[in-house]
Amino acid sequence: MTDPITWTQARETAWAAGYDAKPAPAELAFDEAAGSALAAPLVAVSDLPAFPTSAVDGWAIAGPAPWRIAGEVLAGQIPEKLGSGAAVKIATGAQVPEGTDGIIRLEHSAVEDGFVDGPHAPEWREAGEEARRGEELLPAGTPVTPPVIGLAAAAGHLTLPAHGRPRARVVVFGDELLTSGVSGKGRIRDALGPMVPHLLTAAGADAGPSLGPVEDTLEAHVAALREGLADADLVCTTGGTMVGPVDHLHAALAEIGAEYVLNTVAVRPGFPMLLARTADGKFIAGLPGNPQSAVIAVVTIVAPLLAGLRGLPLPPLRTVELAEDVPGRGSFTHLALVDPAGRRLAHHGSAMLRGLAGAAGFAVVPPDDAASAGRVVDLATVPGVWQ
Repeated sequence: MTDPITWTQARETAWAAGYDAKPAPAELAFDEAAGSALAAPLVAVSDLPAFPTSAVDGWAIAGPAPWRIAGEVLAGQIPEKLGSGAAVKIATGAQVPEGTDGIIRLEHSAVEDGFVDGPHAPEWREAGEEARRGEELLPAGTPVTPPVIGLAAAAGHLTLPAHGRPRARVVVFGDELLTSGVSGKGRIRDALGPMVPHLLTAAGADAGPSLGPVEDTLEAHVAALREGLADADLVCTTGGTMVGPVDHLHAALAEIGAEYVLNTVAVRPGFPMLLARTADGKFIAGLPGNPQSAVIAVVTIVAPLLAGLRGLPLPPLRTVELAEDVPGRGSFTHLALVDPAGRRLAHHGSAMLRGLAGAAGFAVVPPDDAASAGRVVDLATVPGVWQ
């Protein structure tokens, strides 16, 4: 085991490794680009809007009153030029006829004997009011959020230049684990195999089903790693990150020629985590076998790695005001489960998930420190939880 790096360094190191290894961008369909970052500026393919459009439901009028009703214009129609003294009923979003001098809002209009009257104003959006054709709408590096996708569609795009979702698999180690039924007779029900793929999906990966449980032999560990790496860019293993009698992960990494990006992090819970890289540029994240520690490893190294691989910045930390004192953990960073009100949660042991299921995230207490009630500290959130 090497000396652990700080929790802050671990996040930054994992993110940088992913960002340096991000694949070449491609033109991706909106659903594939979602959650990535723009790999090139987003520009308008046409004026936005492409033609003058009514901002209200009303009457388009031309010339002086009285205005005789001469038809209607619906969205999607191409209207004829409007003659002086004429009025046409117009729908919100419809193209404004040439010659229009104003629009009477429907709720302000009075109709009698085929004529319409009422106060009018230029209630329409001019062509190119939001953007001109060829204008840069958003710079490269902008996260592809639902509003960005909506803007891209409105601006005429069908695809976006972005980095696709990394493929990920989870490999579960441990003879003692059950995949069904209840714990008993020395064996326990596996929680990480069902849970971690959903965490990876929430963090931006295309996660397949978990492999395992894998028996506690070096040969089985090596075979499982190779199986996972065959169709994935990232393999997350659970358990075996220490150097006990049945902890074969380190030896298996050596067997397949992987090199450490980081090995152990000065954080409690979650200390024995690692990140390694194969010769062909794929990643292996070693998560501890204790469930809460495994989640902390996802928060610490896997979520930053996936953000880097998609061209996104390091996931930002939030803040929370503590409602009670939180002790430190000596020279290690302490990640303490808290609810949205900053209260510490019971059932927060490394092997427990009950507290995590109702948590806002982990309050971050720096090394050689403690946090008292009322202090505002960083909050590390879990992918897919309280986002």
